[in-house]
Amino acid sequence: MKKTAAFALSTILTFSVLTGCTDNTGGESVNEGGNQVANESGNGNAGSASDDHTLFFYTAQNKVYEDEANFDRLIGQYIKKKFPDITLKHVHWNDGTRYEDLIAKGTIPDIVFEEVYRNSRRMIEKFELEYDMSELIKKFNFDTSLLDQGSLERIKTASGGKVYALPFEQSDFVLVYNKDIFDKYGLDYPKDGMTYDEAYELTKKLTRQDGDITYKGYQQHPSHYMYYNQLSEAVFDPNEDKGALDTDAWLKIVNNIRRFYEIPGNQFTTTGDFPKGQMGMSVDVIENVLRWSQEFPDLNFDIAAVPVFPEAPESKYQANVNGLFITKQSKNKDLAFQVIQYLLSDEVQEARAKEGIISPLNSPNVQQAFAQNVPQLKDKHVAGIFALKSAMPAPRKPGLTFINPPVQQVFQPNIFEQSKDSATALRVVNEMINKQLLETKAAIDAGGDGTQYQ
Repeated sequence: MKKTAAFALSTILTFSVLTGCTDNTGGESVNEGGNQVANESGNGNAGSASDDHTLFFYTAQNKVYEDEANFDRLIGQYIKKKFPDITLKHVHWNDGTRYEDLIAKGTIPDIVFEEVYRNSRRMIEKFELEYDMSELIKKFNFDTSLLDQGSLERIKTASGGKVYALPFEQSDFVLVYNKDIFDKYGLDYPKDGMTYDEAYELTKKLTRQDGDITYKGYQQHPSHYMYYNQLSEAVFDPNEDKGALDTDAWLKIVNNIRRFYEIPGNQFTTTGDFPKGQMGMSVDVIENVLRWSQEFPDLNFDIAAVPVFPEAPESKYQANVNGLFITKQSKNKDLAFQVIQYLLSDEVQEARAKEGIISPLNSPNVQQAFAQNVPQLKDKHVAGIFALKSAMPAPRKPGLTFINPPVQQVFQPNIFEQSKDSATALRVVNEMINKQLLETKAAIDAGGDGTQYQ
């Protein structure tokens, strides 16, 4: 049963992290313990639901945590072990327990588990929960160099240079390949560090008609490829409220992947067709690979790191991360931070990694423990997940307007449906970004929350 629950977490993590949205099913559940063991920091504001004996943990991501048994197994048990004298209260986001519901009741969590890139603004800041953890990091001598630096920088970028959260769970993209198809045509398997040029040459060899079977060589979702681009190119101007897609660098990024879908027979459809057995390679999140392996037990596959650009040979996608936030209303900030610090220890992260949860720690022991309790990945090259480093997000001056950039529209509809050349598609979407930024800024200046395009 333990392995089944872990697989459920992996499947749900795919949806929640990639969309950056709060899920909308489930209910409230509460976990009881004892009394508090750590002193509060004394800098909390009125409105926290916790007293001196309670820590309120709110999970706004990952539907799996609406089941209290899963929360206790994957998070709660570790807190109880280290802090046996506290009362741990847990609530999952749902109708009746959304942010606005908790605020209306005056029950503000101490710790919030939330998507970082979008929801730091459209949830945490919108409901005035933001709190810079920098002083607590110094106070408790937490070594942030142990964390994936791309994930940490993603948080700082989303927090206007501050540290509203620490990374807790990641979802990484990998290249999955069908060994039977490679064997059928006598081709060498993909290796970690393979360039896009090498992947392109393989795709041409794999894309073919063989009797009644049409084989696609390669699928990689262009929206994710651009949204988490490996070259760290900026979508927004670093100093002004305007887009930055109209550049030669972005033209190179677009044309790099566009050529794959101009190979006859390899037009883009979906990465999700991989397990049907007629696709050589697909780039997707490891959680989807786990799901495919369970639904198609005869699928003969393995994984490798995503292809790379020659000028960034060690860079995978930018971090796709959920983090742990401490709210400014919490009266137990010291305790909350000590709990987060322990949850990010090698001990806890190694145990969670065994269940197929990607850790934000750089620890070799944690990485080597990944998926040890997940039979679907037995004998697979899971080291490929950790072979590359997260690309760093592009810097941007704090205080500028934020939207969730509609980069997916470069390919769909502009290229795939309307057959625009790449430069025109980029220009069209860049103009869209400029318009959305102006509208968002005007909405904020008029007293709104500016979340229309977030």
